[in-house]
Amino acid sequence: MAIPSAFQGKLKLPAIAAPMFLTSGPDLVVETCLNGMVGTFPALNQRTTEGFVEWLEQIESRLAGKEAAPYGVNLIVHRSNPRLEADLEQVVKHKVPLVITSLGAVPEVVKAVHSYGGLVFHDVINRRHAEKAAEAGVDGIIAVSAGAGGHAGTVSPFALVEEIRQVFDGTVILAGAISTGAQIAAARLMGADLAYLGTRFIATHEAMVEEDYKDMITQTRAADIIYTPKVSGVNANFLKPSMEKAGLDLDDMEGHAGLDMANEAKAWKTVWSAGHGVGSITDKPATAELIQRLTREYREAVARMAADEFAR
Repeated sequence: MAIPSAFQGKLKLPAIAAPMFLTSGPDLVVETCLNGMVGTFPALNQRTTEGFVEWLEQIESRLAGKEAAPYGVNLIVHRSNPRLEADLEQVVKHKVPLVITSLGAVPEVVKAVHSYGGLVFHDVINRRHAEKAAEAGVDGIIAVSAGAGGHAGTVSPFALVEEIRQVFDGTVILAGAISTGAQIAAARLMGADLAYLGTRFIATHEAMVEEDYKDMITQTRAADIIYTPKVSGVNANFLKPSMEKAGLDLDDMEGHAGLDMANEAKAWKTVWSAGHGVGSITDKPATAELIQRLTREYREAVARMAADEFAR
């Protein structure tokens, strides 16, 4: 197992609240960090680099001098993101502890973050992407397995974690339908160092989305999730009721011209993403309450395993 030294002694739970587009902001990040989990947000949740800096300063100010887990920022490393260079410059200036890169493993980005001692975790959906990330020098690889919200993969978490371990000896983080403390424990048992939770944190007080979105999370099941490139040009999981409400033709789920970050916000504003874990989400607690519950469930699951007759 390889939990980064920068995280040791600062986490109450081996988990990260994923950076969710149009959902994660300062309130969610701060409350997550103060309660012992890594809190993160996408840089593009602010419409400008200036706004991004305001959020960085707000988070740093609210966490200063307090016992808290590290925070992180998600950067989209893709040619259609015109802000990458400017946002990365601010990441370096503010010495953001964790940078999560998506849609491209770029050695120059890794080098920039390493220049001040920061960590880089990278999203992957298969072994080939993991190999490229390892070559780029990342510190951690996020295994985005089948059932994850957002831009998910289709590989079983059992297979994906094992194949990543064969080509990478750094930190491995598992994403995909993780909504309970027992599932966090299961991620650890199968070889991941940390769990990655997204959908569960949409239905919290601090998430920036409208209440109808949060309510839909609590009222749907795995069968209500559709995996399609139709919305943004890249395969992702979306809530079927939101697609119907937006007037999309569910009989035509083929993709279009490809990913374009300039159109992402518009696409995701009315068509809502979620993972297969919605089936276990039935309430909308405060983030602090949720993490306390997850921690209790995690400890209970570990205790059950330790008491299992086959564990002796």
